[in-house]
Amino acid sequence: MTTALAKQETAAAAPVAPQASSPYAARIDHVSKSFGRPGPGQQLVLDDVSIDVAPGEFVTLLGASGCGKSTLLNLVAGLDEPSAGAIDVPGGRPALMFQEHALFPWLTAGKNIELALKLRGVAKADRRPEAERLLELVRLKGAYGKRVHELSGGMRQRVALARALAQDSQLLLMDEPFAALDAITRDVLHEELTRIWSQTSVSVLFVTHNVREAVRLAQRVVLLSSRPGRIAREWQIGLPQPRRIEDAAVAELSVEITEQLRGEIRRHGQH
Repeated sequence: MTTALAKQETAAAAPVAPQASSPYAARIDHVSKSFGRPGPGQQLVLDDVSIDVAPGEFVTLLGASGCGKSTLLNLVAGLDEPSAGAIDVPGGRPALMFQEHALFPWLTAGKNIELALKLRGVAKADRRPEAERLLELVRLKGAYGKRVHELSGGMRQRVALARALAQDSQLLLMDEPFAALDAITRDVLHEELTRIWSQTSVSVLFVTHNVREAVRLAQRVVLLSSRPGRIAREWQIGLPQPRRIEDAAVAELSVEITEQLRGEIRRHGQH
């Protein structure tokens, strides 16, 4: 089993508790994370990071490679523990979607989704109708019986998204889920994700290193500095949805954020 598959099983293993009334879907409170034994060899990856994700909010985490974005997502998912600080997800375990689809190749698209439903405690008789509903939500109606090898890369990511939604979590964590796709497929999936987010009450914490992707999708962009990752700056994105990657306003704001990102990279001596 690959690491991604193992992570996906871990993230899906616990039933999701109903979300309590709370002003946030996730609270990251002064979180730091180090790897290695204390001493000269210890690596500080995240340093005093605090972020609140509001219910129904779409937040992107942006930063250079190695700044700790994926590490932070794993901490929120409960796959690792912070070295300092605290993380609170009032709605229970979040759903997690990776860059790799992490689908089980011996199962059909529908059965991959049903597995998440089973782990959530959904009755057997209700699983197929719910799996078909979720496939229709991601515009894969009729794909229930298709094997993974019969699906394109974009279709596999749609199934992975449907499986994440099957966990019925109030918080969806997405770790560069479209990075491996071609530009046209990625553009289409941006549209689909925006549509699904607008139709549901789910909160999204989305990791990317692509500035235009961050601006196109998010209500708020949080820029992490290069290692150790710290909050360098935040932007509230007031542009109406749906947006296009080539929109003038998206491009203008992307230039501003890119300059800030370049400054962070230069400041920390990375190339």
